[in-house]
Amino acid sequence: MPVRESEAIILRTYPLGEGDRLVSFLSRAEGRVRGVARGARKPKSRFGASLEPLSHVRIWFYERETRQLVRISQCELIESFLEAQRSYNANVAFGLIAEISEAVLPEREPSDPAFRLLLATCRAIQSRGSIALPIGYFTLWTVRLGGWLPSLDHCAACGRDLAGQPGWANTEGSGVFCRQCRPPGSRPFSAEALATARTMLRGSLEKLAAAGTRVPDELTNYWMDLIEQHIERKLTVRSMLELAP
Repeated sequence: MPVRESEAIILRTYPLGEGDRLVSFLSRAEGRVRGVARGARKPKSRFGASLEPLSHVRIWFYERETRQLVRISQCELIESFLEAQRSYNANVAFGLIAEISEAVLPEREPSDPAFRLLLATCRAIQSRGSIALPIGYFTLWTVRLGGWLPSLDHCAACGRDLAGQPGWANTEGSGVFCRQCRPPGSRPFSAEALATARTMLRGSLEKLAAAGTRVPDELTNYWMDLIEQHIERKLTVRSMLELAP
């Protein structure tokens, strides 16, 4: 049972037994993992505040044969976002990105882009205070990394260039369409909204924030609709989200 060491982000924790915690975390080396932290709920726990949700940590764990859950032996805090979560909107935003990560990312499939995206989003929420851009960026790139993002450049039906043009899309994520090809019941996107989405795919979150990029709610809501479509359930935290500028 060799001990494994990895950089990780804590997603969620749950009480287990009298003094333990069930921990879901995103390991940079191992992907999404679930494990047990013995004694983590006791007053003098050796884990301290390192298991707080969205904490950026270095974690040590090992596996036992026939056991689905790993055993967490040690956890050291690298970066905490606990102070930022005192704000209602930020707290909800952190809960949303944790819920999405847990729902979307398969167990034991490492994804360095997903890890970097989650960490960058946490840092952006903490440094900016506002959540609209970080959440819009996170949901867009979650859809992109999941392979669910339709082309934003050309009509999915006729191939017409959508540069400078509005578009229409449906919740099935089958594509973005021009005015002539739009399916019944599809939702409209302004030319400015589509241009913003294209810009978000080319730039880092830091550069977008520095440029004062504003994400239309219509885009963020569409990305979350696509996520819900693919996980086949509603995001529980979404109803509490207020996309403040």
